[in-house]
Amino acid sequence: MTMTMGPRVLTLLAMLTLMLGAAAQAADAPAGERPIALETPGGAVHGTLRLPAGAEKMPVVLIVAGSGPTDRDGNSAMIPGRNDSLKLLAEALAQAGFASVRYDKRGIAASRAAAPEEAQLRFDTYVEDAAAWIATLKADPRFTSVAVIGHSEGALIGMLAAQRAGAAAYVSLAGAAEGPAAVLRKQFAGKLPPPLAADNERILGALEQGRTVAEVPPALAALYRPSMQPYLISWMKYVPTEQIARLRMPVLIVQGSTDIQVDAAQARALKAARPDAALVLIPDMNHVLKEVPLDSQHPLASYGDPSLPLHPQLAGSVTAFLRTAFAGGKAQTR
Repeated sequence: MTMTMGPRVLTLLAMLTLMLGAAAQAADAPAGERPIALETPGGAVHGTLRLPAGAEKMPVVLIVAGSGPTDRDGNSAMIPGRNDSLKLLAEALAQAGFASVRYDKRGIAASRAAAPEEAQLRFDTYVEDAAAWIATLKADPRFTSVAVIGHSEGALIGMLAAQRAGAAAYVSLAGAAEGPAAVLRKQFAGKLPPPLAADNERILGALEQGRTVAEVPPALAALYRPSMQPYLISWMKYVPTEQIARLRMPVLIVQGSTDIQVDAAQARALKAARPDAALVLIPDMNHVLKEVPLDSQHPLASYGDPSLPLHPQLAGSVTAFLRTAFAGGKAQTR
């Protein structure tokens, strides 16, 4: 989830490139899609508004993408090809009568110029942007209600923003239940030589307590470099199980059984923290929301294949929950 950001100066040429790119995107976009931007003091955060056909007033869903250089469509610059998972989700929502907004977070794709210096970046920056999107959509007379769908790390961003800005409903897609430090410990468990494992624990322990660390071994510098530590500290103060319990809105937790990044135990822990939430466990759905069997010989192939549709159970589960939540009812758990 690390991001490398140096000084960014938006030159005239860069502005021209951005405008031409936005125009081309609008020209190539499916019917009902149009560019939208959130203006902030640090620059514009660019996104896509998808509207269903034939409706004048409708509910709208804010879709928050996952960690690292993952763009509004669910594609990561770190992985070859595209999966278009969040773009496909927006299309499914439109077919069900819901508008949606998906966006590139600061420093990503079309919102690259809005990135602060890495040492100034905080997790709350992403949360504040998502909350501002919610407030903007709530004030738009076209929309009757606003829900939030967060994917992967975007699940925590969306969860916090939904709480702060008062969304009508919240959906966690492949969201972790454990705090960031616990996740990092699991990712490194058994993979580091003993001296480096001790350094990792020393650094993690300090960051959890809100303290930066001056001595970082070169082998761990990619994650724990000094300019990245303030962001990690700001991120580690949030534990998803604690935050989901504070939501005062209908909640849906969705998890796939063949997700190699987030397992079903995380979804069950979120459910335990919020017992009245709806829980949907989808067989053979992976982290990018595609149908991939457990015995697949190439589990990562779907991460770069936009021709694969969303798992057939996903859209129905999400839209059924949203209809119930927007109608003021209580979704059934299963």
